[in-house]
Formats: sequence, structure tokens, C-alpha cells
Amino acid sequence: MLTLVTGATGEVGRRFVPRLLARRRPHEEVRVLVREAARAESLAELGAEIVVGSLLDGESLGKAVAGADAVVNIAASFRGVPDEEAWAVNHGAATALGRAARAAGVRRFVQLSTGLVYGTGRDRPLTEEDEIRPGGDMWGAYTESKVEAERELLALDGMDVRVARLPFVYGDGDPHLAQSLRWAAHWAGTKRLQMAHHADVAQGLLRLLWAPGVAGRTYNIADDTPVTAVELHQLNGVEIPEALRTTTDPDPWSGIMSTERIRRELGYRPHFPSVWSAREAGAL
Repeated sequence: MLTLVTGATGEVGRRFVPRLLARRRPHEEVRVLVREAARAESLAELGAEIVVGSLLDGESLGKAVAGADAVVNIAASFRGVPDEEAWAVNHGAATALGRAARAAGVRRFVQLSTGLVYGTGRDRPLTEEDEIRPGGDMWGAYTESKVEAERELLALDGMDVRVARLPFVYGDGDPHLAQSLRWAAHWAGTKRLQMAHHADVAQGLLRLLWAPGVAGRTYNIADDTPVTAVELHQLNGVEIPEALRTTTDPDPWSGIMSTERIRRELGYRPHFPSVWSAREAGAL
């Protein structure tokens, strides 16, 4: 079995690929598509096959998917990029990759998406069956482009597509935890952030990649214990701003996701049920 991974040098990909390589069996191979070979040297040393190219180039996509049995599409353009880039990478490149994969005979395709597609809360944890409500000035075209990629990939005939929706991801030295204070400093102290450690993102993705009989399914991947804005400051060793004590949270369920489906259907249990357990384990 040959698995192609995109976005292998990003924050999620460069932590996922080593875990995928560590779990492979003798007949399994891993290929990564990267723009610069030098950035993937550590992955090559672990045994990954390196293909140099761009998601925005059709010839590169054809070369990357040739002979592959499965694809895990992690590549994304996130916060702070122009809307045109978000649409080009998150939607255009993702769907072009899906079509190229299907044409090459790839059997299984795992698409990474985001819990931000749910939009506002529902007064309970968000489930995969909930209506999609993308939007928000903070995210630009990110959420809308991810939604459209989900829809078009799931509509592809002749290929088994699965979708993973992620929350705020942290751990293994990822700077996201410190960066969270850019927003948390302006939240209500009680506002919660749904999170998942990179180890649990990888666990969830591997379960989606390997599980039989779940074609067309979407799964939330998250830990058990969202943390408050106050806790984010405590975790970062930063004084709690006075504004957190006076600001109110208009939507306490915003971004809080249910993991019941992935637990029941794929046997998922987070290695780190909370960011506090990750800190105790020295895994931040």
C-alpha cells in the first residue's frame, strides 16, 4: 500500500508523517509531495519517498498520485492569506488532487477540514450532522473554501472519500498554543476552545485512513476537555487581562465538537484528554 500525504512540511503534516511511517508494515510505503526537497530531508531519512512539485500544478499532481493507493490531503492555506490563495489551495487544489487521484485509481482519500465550518454554536456539542454555517471576518475565505472542497470531494464517484474536521491543534512544540493569546486576550474568561494534541490528530487520521466501510463519512477529531481563555493564559504563563473578567461570552457552545461518532465507529480515544494532561506528560 502506497499512501501519498500532502502538506507534509506544515504544522500538522510534519508531525503526522513520522507517526504514519512509524506504524507502517513491511509492504506499506509513504510518499510526500513538497515544494522543496530540502524541507523534507528529515522525512526522507525516516523512509518517506519525496516528490517535488506543487498542488497548483497538474503535472505535479499526476506524478504524486501515480501508483498510490490512498491520499491524505493535509495541505491548506489558513489565516492571514489572501482570499484568492485560500480558494486556490483549499478548494481548487484539493478538488484537482481528488480528480487526479480518482483518475490514477486511488482507492481511498482522506480530506482534512475544520470544525470552523459549523459556525455558531447549537447550545450543545456540534455533531457531523449539523448544518454548515461557514463565515466570520476572522477567517476570510478559509471556512467557505474548506466547505466547498468537502462537498465536491464527497461527490466524486468511484473513490472512497472520508473527511476529518479538526479543532485547534497544539503540542509537540507547535507554536499555536502561544499564538492562541492573540485572540484569547480579547475573549470572555469563560469562553472555551476545543483542542486536540497532534498525537490525537494523527491517531484520528490513521483511523480514518485504515478503517473499512466508512466511505463518505465525516468525523470530528478532538479531545475531551475544551479549555477557557483564563486557562490559555495560565498555560502560557501570562497574566490574565482584566478584560477577561468583564467580557461576556455570547455563544458558549461555539466550536465545541462532539466526538461520539469517531469513538463509536472507529474506536478513537484521545491519548491526551486535555491540554493539562499533555502538559503533565511533557508533550506541549
